[in-house]
Amino acid sequence: MRRAAGGFSMIEVLMALLVLGVGLLGLALLQTVNLRYTKSAQQRTQAINLATELLDTIRANRSELDAYTAITTASFPATVPQPGGCAMGAALTSANNIARWRCEVNEALGPAATANVVYTAATNVVSVQVTWSESTLPTLLNAGTIRLETQI
Repeated sequence: MRRAAGGFSMIEVLMALLVLGVGLLGLALLQTVNLRYTKSAQQRTQAINLATELLDTIRANRSELDAYTAITTASFPATVPQPGGCAMGAALTSANNIARWRCEVNEALGPAATANVVYTAATNVVSVQVTWSESTLPTLLNAGTIRLETQI
């Protein structure tokens, strides 16, 4: 009489390797998607922080509101920041604040980033919209755009 053979057959081993391989490929894809969403969240957080900083600066310097409303998408320079970072102007003027802020936007969100500041006198509301190129997730609704408002 023959004894029952023990152990695994070659087909069972190959199937186990196939299942393991598919699972590892799924994990690799998950990691890639995770990196995309992390980059998007980081850019959105930086844009919100920059817009909040500008709104706080406007609130602190209300007499210069007209200078800050000159920040428009058309007037926003597409420049690459200097290697040493954004320089602080010698004098704390609205022009120096705007130049530094624009530099920080381009440094954090890329040279294609723009901003637009709108003041509505009837409601006394200032709105800051920051837009940047979100190449990692282009299919998201309003990808690369945030808008914050405050009443001053």
